[in-house]
Amino acid sequence: MIAFVSGPVAALAPDTAVVEVGGIGVAVHCTPGTLAGLRAGEQARLATSLVVREDSLTLYGFADEDERQVFELLQTASGVGPRLAQAMLAVHSPDALRRAVAAGDEKALTAVPGIGKKGAQKLLLDLKDRLGAPVGTHPAGLPAQAPAGWRDQLLDALVGLGYAQREADRAVTAVTPDAEAVTAAGGQPSVPVLLRAALQTLNRAR
Repeated sequence: MIAFVSGPVAALAPDTAVVEVGGIGVAVHCTPGTLAGLRAGEQARLATSLVVREDSLTLYGFADEDERQVFELLQTASGVGPRLAQAMLAVHSPDALRRAVAAGDEKALTAVPGIGKKGAQKLLLDLKDRLGAPVGTHPAGLPAQAPAGWRDQLLDALVGLGYAQREADRAVTAVTPDAEAVTAAGGQPSVPVLLRAALQTLNRAR
C-alpha cells in the first residue's frame, strides 16, 4: 500500500495533482478542496489510498489521514466505489459525514451527485456505527462549512489551478445562478459540479 506521497507539485488539473516523487510524476486524484490547498512548484504531502482494478491502478489523495480513513470506510457500504466516496468527501468534510450518518440526515447525502433518496436511506443503514463520532472542533449539529462555503472553495480551487484572481472571480460569478438555484431548492451546491462549469466558462472566454 502507498500510504502517502511527498514532493513538489508538478501540475494541477480539475481533479488531479501530479506530485514528483523520486523523479517520477505520480498522478493523484483529489477533491477540489484538497487541490485548493496545493500550488504548482511547492512541496506537498498527501495521504493516499491505492485502488487496484484488473485494468488500472488509481491513487486517490487526501489532505490528511482522517479524510483517507473515511474514504476507505465509505467504500465498505454496498454500492459505494472510490469515485462516489470521493464525491461524498468533495461535498462534505469527514466530520460533516459523521454527523449526517449519526443524525440520519438524508438531505445531506442527497446533496452528493449520484445519490438519490433511496440510495441515501440505504447508505445511512450501511454506514451506521462505521464512521464513528466527529473528531473535529465544530459543535454538534452545526455544518463544518458555512452555507456560502462553496464560493470560497471554488475560488481557492480555481486560483490553485493557476487562474488569476480576476478570472476566478468572473468564473464564480458566472456559475453563481446555478448554485443559488440549488440552494433555493433546498440542496447544497456541489463544488465539483460548479468547478467543471466554471472551467467551461473560462475556456470559452479564451
